[in-house]
Amino acid sequence: MSINADDIIDRRRLRKKVSFWRILTFIILGIALLAMIAFGANKAGLSSAGKDHIARVSITGVITNDKPMLDLLEKLKDDEKVKAVVLNISSPGGSTVGGEAMYEAVRELAETKPVTTSVGTLAASAGYMIASASDHIVARRSSIVGSIGVLFQYADASELLDKIGVKVKSVKSSPLKAEPNPFNPASDEAVEMIDRVIRDSYQWFVDIVVERRDMPEFKVLQLADGSIFTGNQSLENGLIDAVGGEKVAVAWLKKEKGIDEKLKVVERKPKRPTDSIFDNPAAIAKFARIFGIEIGNSDAKALEDTLREHLPLDGLVSIWQGSGN
Repeated sequence: MSINADDIIDRRRLRKKVSFWRILTFIILGIALLAMIAFGANKAGLSSAGKDHIARVSITGVITNDKPMLDLLEKLKDDEKVKAVVLNISSPGGSTVGGEAMYEAVRELAETKPVTTSVGTLAASAGYMIASASDHIVARRSSIVGSIGVLFQYADASELLDKIGVKVKSVKSSPLKAEPNPFNPASDEAVEMIDRVIRDSYQWFVDIVVERRDMPEFKVLQLADGSIFTGNQSLENGLIDAVGGEKVAVAWLKKEKGIDEKLKVVERKPKRPTDSIFDNPAAIAKFARIFGIEIGNSDAKALEDTLREHLPLDGLVSIWQGSGN
């Protein structure tokens, strides 16, 4: 049977329509599947949170003045189903103000129920400040702990401006207004002013460690030279209470604070305006695989990590700036 040109064209059009609807069907099914996964996980979390439990709060990445996290800590304080809290900290630190706000929130929480910290990769600078607010600190033997101190950085681009022939002039109400600035070398008076600010915040940080770790000031000052320590060294220096992971932290809650042995640890996350299943690297990876695209969770998370690592911070910072953090 011969097929004319019109029949061939009609068949091609039909194939295109069928292919379009197949692709659309796969997309809809993929979205529905991810929605079901997310709903199931959320339902399981809500179900667990509806019973007596130990809440796990993960504090990771660069510390900022994080209102959703502060709101979560406030909520846990009043949640009768939460019998204790485990802070899971893996942070190089961040803004001093953010660390201060979270430190105070953890202290308020600890006044109502036991709080312990399980350090992951590191709890440095403002990360350690927050850990010190808990009743008990546990870290892995190879975790990084410490970096007690405060940092203020500013750029001096004056030599570069001279080379390209640019001069920046300003009229100020007083010599120290907007100092130091990147357009001129910092004056001695400006350096002295910043030093006074640094020393005030540094002493406040030291006083926190003295109080929370019950150590004499001279010993804290010996440790508070910006040094970092392994978990094992931190135990010897009194900066933490035990070496181990979350199981050790939870065991302490049950043994020392009388928390029911049967209680499960339930992850509690802050509610953020941008929360969606597509903000989850694992969900993105699963969605891509539906269409035959292989992408690892680490690749899906690369942009998030890059933004987190290079997040600009204004003002004073308490952050460890080792390579890779």
